Amino acid sequence: MDKMISRALGFGITCIDAGYVSEGVASFYMMEEGDEVAVLETGTSHSVKTLLQVLKQSGVEPGSVRYVIPTHVHLDHAGGAGAMMAVLPNAQLLIHPRGARHMADPSRLIGAALEVYGRELYDTLYGEVIPVDVARIREMDDGETVLLAGRKLEFRHTRGHAEHHFCVWDEVSRGWFSGDMFGVSYPWCQFSEVDFVLPSTTPSQFDPVTYLESLQILKRYSPQRMYLTHYGELAYSAEKSELLTRQIKAYCEFAVVDSVNAIDLQKRLTDYTLELFYQIGANGDEAQIRNHLVFDMQLNAQGLQMWQQRIANK
Repeated sequence: MDKMISRALGFGITCIDAGYVSEGVASFYMMEEGDEVAVLETGTSHSVKTLLQVLKQSGVEPGSVRYVIPTHVHLDHAGGAGAMMAVLPNAQLLIHPRGARHMADPSRLIGAALEVYGRELYDTLYGEVIPVDVARIREMDDGETVLLAGRKLEFRHTRGHAEHHFCVWDEVSRGWFSGDMFGVSYPWCQFSEVDFVLPSTTPSQFDPVTYLESLQILKRYSPQRMYLTHYGELAYSAEKSELLTRQIKAYCEFAVVDSVNAIDLQKRLTDYTLELFYQIGANGDEAQIRNHLVFDMQLNAQGLQMWQQRIANK
């Protein structure tokens, strides 16, 4: 294949680059068990071609895909769901109950993204977002399970990043498909001795109390690995969970002080993140790291400000 667009991780799991923004920004996963396959996360409609290529090279027919499972309906996680379902004739879409209606009618998701990005950038990032037939959508309750050729996948509702978010527990790999709940850790954050994770407090439903509760839900399963959407497999540790907790608490303190001034809040988040990055023993050029952080810090600052506005309006 061109570039490193897929990588086998063991346990029948393959990480696939979603081609979102640039390589190493977003991934989705193929899980093979017996004669059945699940796709966890979808990337965007641009990801469909890559999925079909990976299926072909793996000797898997599209009809073998039983489940398509976005962790939530943000378009970098579920924007490709409709396009994937169109080429996977036997697949069922498994989604959080709060997100199901947006998969059947994605017009609100599309409208919100167009408002943020504009038509040209929206088309570049997401392509065509198409609806999923309601008959092929299954809403997953908290604690509900499905079997993939006998392999159990458990769904836990995990609020804090979004109200329509769940994480998927795979007992075989002792791993969580964590969406955005265990933060983000791009390739530039990952080193042989240490990995850095930063929380995702993006608009519009960030809630620090439920975010921290969700981290505890994940911890109680004693996981060994996390399958991040942003980006790839990460070894789980209590220290990484605590690092996320520490950042969430600091973010909230910053937002109270700088809730009016978005630029100051973004700068404060960036400076704090950079300081933590070096404290844990990570390394890299400061100017490059600051550049890497721009997009996430903009979104995180927006999410924090919206959280403060909700508090003020109560």
